Amino acid sequence: MNDARSEILARIRKANAVAGAKLPEVHRTYRRTGSLRRGGAEVLTLLRDRLVDYHASVLDGPREAVPQLVASALADVEGPVLRAPGVPDDFYAAGVPDDGQSAPDVLDLFAAVITTCAAACAETGTIALDAGTGQGRRAISLIPDLHVCIVFADQVVETVPELLSALDPSRPLTFISGPSATSDIELRRVEGVHGPRRLVVVLAR
Repeated sequence: MNDARSEILARIRKANAVAGAKLPEVHRTYRRTGSLRRGGAEVLTLLRDRLVDYHASVLDGPREAVPQLVASALADVEGPVLRAPGVPDDFYAAGVPDDGQSAPDVLDLFAAVITTCAAACAETGTIALDAGTGQGRRAISLIPDLHVCIVFADQVVETVPELLSALDPSRPLTFISGPSATSDIELRRVEGVHGPRRLVVVLAR
């Protein structure tokens, strides 16, 4: 196996040397910005519509109401709630801060997780996490059955190029478009196969 790996890597290095270090120019003729103002009422409405279309729930209100909105999102949860490192205590004081060490079987004991996000795209209803403050490691947003994600208005842009421009490509990125879902050949939708079965977005203006 090691010999095969070495041979493959050697071929890649040889091909790269032949191609040279100069990359071809990319002609970006696609739409790179939208017409909706970042964090404005129209872009927030678009994001909300897309999220609901993807079977996510949306609770919105002013920033000072975030603790109440989070509590409402967790009102029917039975079991412990995990809180990503950096999520303020007053957002949900009963949440257990993630220690960064728990194995998947331990994370599976939590009924829900609370995180913030790095940015969101209204046009596709996509929320991006980059393991930064308030987001934590990727595993905590994938294993608990319910993900409560706090999105602040000024993090919401209209288009995918704007979303990517707001992110650091060197960080571990996770893109979320509604609850985890898949379907079989007969198009029967099943949620929660590859991640949380439920997604609640707290949209803070």
